[in-house]
Amino acid sequence: MKVPARRRLVAVVAPAAVVALLASSCSADDAPSGVAETLDPDEKITLTVAWWGDDDRAARYTEALDLFEEQHPNITIQSSFVTFDDYWTARATEAAGSSLPDVMQFDSSFLREYAGTGQLLDVTPYLGEGSDAAIDTTELAPELVDSGSIDDAVYAVPTATNTWATFYNPSVVEKLGMEPPAEDFTWDDLAAWTAEASETGAGEDPALYGANDYTGVFWAFLQHLVQEGVTPFTDDGKLGFTRDDMAEWLHSGDALREAGAFFPVKRAQQLAPEGGFTVNEQALEMSWDNFLAGYVAGSGQDDIAMLPTPSGSDGEKHMFARTFQMAGSAHTEHPAAVAALLDFFVNEPEVGRIFGTSKGVPATQAQRDAMELEPGSVDERVVQYEEERADDITEPAPIPVEGFGALEAEFKRLGEELAYGNVTADEFVEQWFTMADSQLA
Repeated sequence: MKVPARRRLVAVVAPAAVVALLASSCSADDAPSGVAETLDPDEKITLTVAWWGDDDRAARYTEALDLFEEQHPNITIQSSFVTFDDYWTARATEAAGSSLPDVMQFDSSFLREYAGTGQLLDVTPYLGEGSDAAIDTTELAPELVDSGSIDDAVYAVPTATNTWATFYNPSVVEKLGMEPPAEDFTWDDLAAWTAEASETGAGEDPALYGANDYTGVFWAFLQHLVQEGVTPFTDDGKLGFTRDDMAEWLHSGDALREAGAFFPVKRAQQLAPEGGFTVNEQALEMSWDNFLAGYVAGSGQDDIAMLPTPSGSDGEKHMFARTFQMAGSAHTEHPAAVAALLDFFVNEPEVGRIFGTSKGVPATQAQRDAMELEPGSVDERVVQYEEERADDITEPAPIPVEGFGALEAEFKRLGEELAYGNVTADEFVEQWFTMADSQLA
């Protein structure tokens, strides 16, 4: 679907190299000082709003923003949406000209990059508890608020939480004649299960596999680091892990790669944008729990289930939850109106009903209570998963370094090269760190 004309915002899509312009566009000193303004209900205001996603998400945003306009007759919204990759290309172009949208769907992977160059509105002065606060944080856990902060300033507010999960397809597991891993499984257990599943499924047509190469998934690596007591990124925006940490992680998959036990990378690229898991040729896959809806729709299997992440070497999960965020532009002409919209996305109960768990589990109880949870529905299962895993979520989510998106993309690219046999695990490490060292210098 298309967003109604009154919500249209033309986004300029430029080459990826434009990301480099962010660093030179402005410094943190250029951002306006953190003084809260008061919203004038009689002032005619237009706010631009942008997000990434598909038509389904656009429909949800449109419904929510219609409601916001009803509640604030003096504010008109102009909005746009594109795919995830195009979204950040467009934002980098705008940031170079200090013209970001007033309000943006945001990802913590880019928090340092945009906050560090003075592009994001410091909403700290607008935060408080109670209805008198512009952005009411009464129902937000402190660690969720902290997830959007850099150097004691809050630049993004949490609207939902996402937790890492091990998805499995019961129908594929049944075809293999196996049981899914137990909830207390370890990384070694996962490797053994994957090997057995792929060996058992080799005779099927098409062949069935236990899992994709999870060692080539950057967030799985970060989860492993946290489990082993390594802080992935330091407070001053540097890497907290070493070449040896990465090499050990990659080498843990050597035996499975050599045996051809991981889902074949060539087949995965043939299936793109689908994958082995969504075409029912792969039993397990790790991702964020809000991917459940997409996995169910893609696979046609309503009973896709979730297990926690494998345990660390001490037998504990040490999981963390990421937040789905909204942020404002430091160069907005209407910071008080931006704060009002951010508060709406955090606290308005109807927003919880409209979005459900499509962006994750709502961060406030009022929105969780407003969700229409049908027994056995995707929304109910995602909420139930996070409730069941609450005691395992004991660690703060890593705040990525500047340029995280490029580092994650390079990790993925090298993972594919490793799967093809074009690089060794040690060459992977050297090439990745060469890029990281150059980027973070």
